[in-house]
Amino acid sequence: MSEQLSRRRFFALAAAAAGAVIQDTVQAGRVYDPQRAGRAQAPITSADNDARIQAIEKKLRCSCGCGLDIYTCRTTDFQCTYSPALHQDVLRLAGQGKTAQQILDEFVKQYGQVALMSPPREGFNLAGYFLPGVAIVVAAFFLLRTLRRWTREAEGAAPAPATLPPNATPEELERLRRELDRLPG
Repeated sequence: MSEQLSRRRFFALAAAAAGAVIQDTVQAGRVYDPQRAGRAQAPITSADNDARIQAIEKKLRCSCGCGLDIYTCRTTDFQCTYSPALHQDVLRLAGQGKTAQQILDEFVKQYGQVALMSPPREGFNLAGYFLPGVAIVVAAFFLLRTLRRWTREAEGAAPAPATLPPNATPEELERLRRELDRLPG
């Protein structure tokens, strides 16, 4: 005899299975299988929280493809293997006594301008900074011009003359006039 599984019984079994999985991975407050926890993080040093280092890393793009700067990627995405290595490069260059601009120049020399979060404001890059603003102003100009033209055309248009239905009897016309007189305005 096949017994149907009720919804309540299904969820009870699912909760029991989830509990068994959790019980197998955690034992007395410690992770039973360290490989499931991910890679271990390097110990934090005072240089990891240095405001000068953070400012430099916020100007450099992580090369993992996330689109974030190095600092944000290394502090939010703990699976990324690129940002800790790039962070170590920044620390190494800073340890050599290089200034922030020299560190940025070193990254540009090694990876190209793609390493920067924003391109330098010079040469052809200026088009990327000014062109969107100019495009918005031009689009606003044409939009206002078109709206004014439409408004003038709407104001200048005479209302269409009212036409009476063909073959209307005098009684129907009188009834129509009474109905129109009852309308407000």
